[in-house]
Amino acid sequence: MDIYGAIEKRRTIRIYQKGATKKQLEKVILAGTKAPSGGNRQNWEFILIDDPKIIDQLGEIKYRLNRTFTPDAGETRKDVEDRALFQKKSFEKASIVAVCSSRGQAVNGWLCVENMSLAAVAEGLGTGIVSYWDEAQREAEKVLGIPKKYELVCVLKIGVPAELPGPRKLRPKSSWLHRNKF
Repeated sequence: MDIYGAIEKRRTIRIYQKGATKKQLEKVILAGTKAPSGGNRQNWEFILIDDPKIIDQLGEIKYRLNRTFTPDAGETRKDVEDRALFQKKSFEKASIVAVCSSRGQAVNGWLCVENMSLAAVAEGLGTGIVSYWDEAQREAEKVLGIPKKYELVCVLKIGVPAELPGPRKLRPKSSWLHRNKF
């Protein structure tokens, strides 16, 4: 698969048939380590999470965080609750990898995540990125035992898709492309 094909095919997956194999996870994580980093510091760390208790805790933290969202126009609190429950359920059957970086250097971790997401496509897998912030991030970092000098960039769910994602919704090219100045 060429890079443009992988970019086009990469989509967020929220329902999985099963997680990735050990060999697939090794390949996907190795692809993450080949991402560029500022000063070639390679200041990323990965936590492969297979303990169901920890996975449930991460899902619960994300569920509570998502329940704080304000309903979009035309939505109700029940819609927000349903989405939060769906996000929690999306941890089921996936392989879970926490991506960390040196505190204040999350951009390097995000570059890893993109490489990992594209590598997963090449392996016939799907990914879903779970981000945490503020108190939820601190709580997830505590659950994962992340040292103070590191921060959680995101949790990446990886596995065999059990859904076909909806159509991609992109902004028109003319809405984001500028020349010389904004």
